[in-house]
Amino acid sequence: MERVSDASLAAWLRLTLTRGLGLDAQRRLLSAFGPPERVFAASGPAIAAAIGDKAARLLAAFDDDAAIARTLDWARQPGNHLVTLADAAYPQALLEISDPPTLLYVKGRVELLNRRALAIVGARNATAQGAQTAEQFARELSRGGLTIVSGLALGCDAAAHHGALDGPGSTIAVIGTGADRIYPPRNQDLARRVAAQGAVLTEFPLGTPALRENFPRRNRIISGLSRGVLVVEAAARSGTLITARLAGDQGREVFAIPGSIHSPLSKGCHQLIRQGAKLVDDARDILSELQPDAPPARAAPTCVTDDASALLDAMGFDPVGIDLLAQQTGLTADTLSAMLLSLELERRVALLPDGRFQRIR
Repeated sequence: MERVSDASLAAWLRLTLTRGLGLDAQRRLLSAFGPPERVFAASGPAIAAAIGDKAARLLAAFDDDAAIARTLDWARQPGNHLVTLADAAYPQALLEISDPPTLLYVKGRVELLNRRALAIVGARNATAQGAQTAEQFARELSRGGLTIVSGLALGCDAAAHHGALDGPGSTIAVIGTGADRIYPPRNQDLARRVAAQGAVLTEFPLGTPALRENFPRRNRIISGLSRGVLVVEAAARSGTLITARLAGDQGREVFAIPGSIHSPLSKGCHQLIRQGAKLVDDARDILSELQPDAPPARAAPTCVTDDASALLDAMGFDPVGIDLLAQQTGLTADTLSAMLLSLELERRVALLPDGRFQRIR
């Protein structure tokens, strides 16, 4: 990435760090005057004519040079980048949305910002099956060449980042805090790994804490960076559905994975499918649409025996306990436990928190 002068970056930071000056006013100034250096060289009346008297006064009253100095120091550290709307590295996909961020704070590989990407999102309180599905799809799609975008939350987001790091597509974590703060704290290690192998991105200034209102804003970047959004699990009233709605508004494809009719975390996916989202049950469905020239993703080898195949048939796709399986198959609990462990290691079944098992594929 070409080095931008500190003086130029300082002007971009002054523009974006002015409290109360929103994205719309920032864009109007850039449209009227060009780069921020020219904005600040313009007269007060000219600026007021572009954005109004109140916003012009806010811009003139900026007095946080210390924040600019701190941010420039941050940007000098290896792996840290400030990416402005004028940079070649700025993600072109974000320029297609109605409210692209003026400035991005990036830790990691900026070249990923312009790779073909897919967002994978889902419930924070994901089931074991949901987390495994998110990780499996992310791994196969990353191996197929797609960069996986998600929000670094617990549950499906974290699982998607883990899976994507196993492939060359890697991953981008879009966060709702400053780049120097990670939320939730439990994902600190994952964030460091993503920054080392992929990229962590935010539009929020350094020091911004985890504020509830910032996460819906973050979601528009998750969908905006991507050519499509895959929803793995979501309740009927879920923040995940906000990302799916934003994706539709932005002209992105929306994909959803169906689940058990008995699971509350399948309700949102089924709702999306009824509204026109594309039902998928294989990563190749997405690759064929978004990455048609990529080689097919290789499925993990399996060694399912005839007995195990019969057990999978008996399970169906709803949660089931060992006692009921013993009645259905005539097998002992010890035999079933051994078979289920083997199938769990092959990621064909998942052990649920309540002790029951559920078939994944």
